[in-house]
Amino acid sequence: MNKLTLLLLFSMGCLSLPVVASNVEFKLEKLSNNLHVLYGQGGNIAISSGEDGIYIVDDQFAKLSDGIKAQISKLHDGAPEFVINTHHHGDHTGGNENFANAGSHVIAHHNVYKRLKDKHGEGSKYLPVISFGKDMTLHFNNEHAHLWHYHNAHTDGDAVIFYDKANAVHMGDIFFNLKSLPFVDVDSGGSLDGVINAVTDVLSKVNDNTKIIPGHGPVTSKQGLQSYLALLKNAKQLMLSAMADSKSLEQVLALKPLASLNLTYSNWLPEERVTKLFYSSLKNEAKSD
Repeated sequence: MNKLTLLLLFSMGCLSLPVVASNVEFKLEKLSNNLHVLYGQGGNIAISSGEDGIYIVDDQFAKLSDGIKAQISKLHDGAPEFVINTHHHGDHTGGNENFANAGSHVIAHHNVYKRLKDKHGEGSKYLPVISFGKDMTLHFNNEHAHLWHYHNAHTDGDAVIFYDKANAVHMGDIFFNLKSLPFVDVDSGGSLDGVINAVTDVLSKVNDNTKIIPGHGPVTSKQGLQSYLALLKNAKQLMLSAMADSKSLEQVLALKPLASLNLTYSNWLPEERVTKLFYSSLKNEAKSD
């Protein structure tokens, strides 16, 4: 977590001072009486707590499970009844087995089940025990959490969770709120157009007071998500312009089409890798038209 992100988290009224577990600093942020966000290492975790108990969205890495449970215990005793996975990547599902062993029931899209089964094997406790197709609703803690599947966005198994009473949305990695471009996992069914379409649809379902939880980065508002959508569309047009006249990947990389956006990139997702992924996605979509 970089210094800018930490400063943002401090400014948002987090509940606790940093607690170091496995060299990771956790922070809790209150969104409503029954909904909190836990920042650690990996995907942001949403925690619903109330009269019915606890459930969480995503569970980061296996090595962090004890630290995550310690943070949850500040809000409510006991193990989460459910763990919802927004998609299959390890920084969002790594704790599945640990939480399942504690009595939690994992929920995810059918494609997440398939991909985790391919990785961990049939019968593994990493796998969801409940999977869904288009959507499902969890009525728990006096809240109606609507899980909605967006196909071929960040991956082929993305779920966005809409919290009715808390007026909040957890978007998983469809939304990277790091003032940068997202990881489009083309090899797992992801596509740039799918991300754009998903963000557009979420924006049609929220209002100016909705709290938007990204997969990575600080919680933001509808305005923050609108800015992200504008960035995605701008990046797409830059890529399409660079790809005109059937240019090869090497030719497009030489043009550095995304450089004019003046973004900061992480070590694991440098500008060249983003360009390659966007190129592959847009080329695949052009072939399917």
